[in-house]
Amino acid sequence: MRRLCALLSIAAIGVADDNRSLPDRTRQYLIDLVKIDTSNPPGNETAVAQYLKQVADSHAISCELIGLDPKRLNFVARLKGSGHGRPLLLMAHSDVVPVERAQWTVDPFSGETRNGYIYGRGTMDDKSLLAAEIAVLVEIKRRNIKLGRDVILLSEADEEANSSGIQWVLQHNYPKIDAEFALNEGGSILETKDGPKIFEVQTMEKLPTRMILTAKGTAGDGSLPRADNPNTHLIRALAKLSEAEQPVSLNFTTRRYLREISRIAEYSWLASLIKGLENPATRQGIANQIRAKDPELDAMLRTTVVPTMLKAGTKNNVVPNTAEAQLDVRRLPNETKEDVLARFRQTINDSAVDIALAPGPQLAATDPSPMSTPLFQAMVRAIGRTYPRDVIVPYMARGATDGNFLRAHGMPVYGVPVFVRDGGDAHPHGNDERISPKNLEDGVELLWQIVLEIAGGG
Repeated sequence: MRRLCALLSIAAIGVADDNRSLPDRTRQYLIDLVKIDTSNPPGNETAVAQYLKQVADSHAISCELIGLDPKRLNFVARLKGSGHGRPLLLMAHSDVVPVERAQWTVDPFSGETRNGYIYGRGTMDDKSLLAAEIAVLVEIKRRNIKLGRDVILLSEADEEANSSGIQWVLQHNYPKIDAEFALNEGGSILETKDGPKIFEVQTMEKLPTRMILTAKGTAGDGSLPRADNPNTHLIRALAKLSEAEQPVSLNFTTRRYLREISRIAEYSWLASLIKGLENPATRQGIANQIRAKDPELDAMLRTTVVPTMLKAGTKNNVVPNTAEAQLDVRRLPNETKEDVLARFRQTINDSAVDIALAPGPQLAATDPSPMSTPLFQAMVRAIGRTYPRDVIVPYMARGATDGNFLRAHGMPVYGVPVFVRDGGDAHPHGNDERISPKNLEDGVELLWQIVLEIAGGG
């Protein structure tokens, strides 16, 4: 009953906002959304869907909740346009990663403002974008702006785990989100020290390829060192994978990205290195030089492997039969999962260690969303008007989003660069996740301009 009352109270705040400005409304929506705990697992994303429905209903925006699991429903809303163009889809997921409360300095689900930041799980990933998108829909409706195309908002469940929300919509209700193109998370604004901002429009993604290492041995007394201790085999295997140099490869997006940012003073050191990345004889050494200066750039050039979870043993003085490690592998789109598995097995070279794909869906490699679409060009115009001295580039993200499922379905999807990353705001999956009000305010204003640029003029 207490939880229900809290949600109703949040909804009441969210719908009683007719006189708010677009930034103020977005800020309130974000705080309300953060207060709804949608940690995945278990998700409980229906609570967010219900909140969004109350907001939409209060402004007479057509909407509905759809999905298979009553506790994990998706939200879809639509503003009708004249039909001069096919719809624009705005999307953002409603679930968040779990928290270690003891590591936070504030309640992660309070939406508390402290030291000039709004704190809470989801403030960067991805409730800030969701708040901005619903606020833009409400603003269009309140101003009675005529649209040249429908604008659809999808809030999907389960993005942080199995992407069951977007997959269910694609399989069972695709007409409700069928659009010419989509804006999603994945883009960002990178601020340089003394030069222009870099607006990174995400047009493609590395592919998450989770793997499990299992080392086998013989259980026994911990007082006797054993050659077949599975923990020892596992540790050696992890060390080999972590230290191995993964092959380097460029694609159209990363070539363009590196070329464009090398023209900025802060990244001018790249200019003399880019050519060497094209040469098989020098690319590995060049990539290592890049890694020494900027590990994030290096991660665009090769498949990465990071151990994230370990499991072994039940008692301190007993050697276990097995030891297990889970790996977060992000592979380049030009590599298959079979390629990566074969290379990792060769690197480990230990018959006591097995490596296999983790259970769950495997994303297919897709072509990048093109830069020639009306939506990409609309982003260039809208960003250019507000930030005429800054740089707009296509970008391949290290992280994965639900957008790749839509790309595989034939829909161009762009990670929209409306929020600054690393501008003092905490890492999206980190402790004390937070966003500054100015970052949020500037972001929703830019999203507003982009949506009107592509969908306005009905």
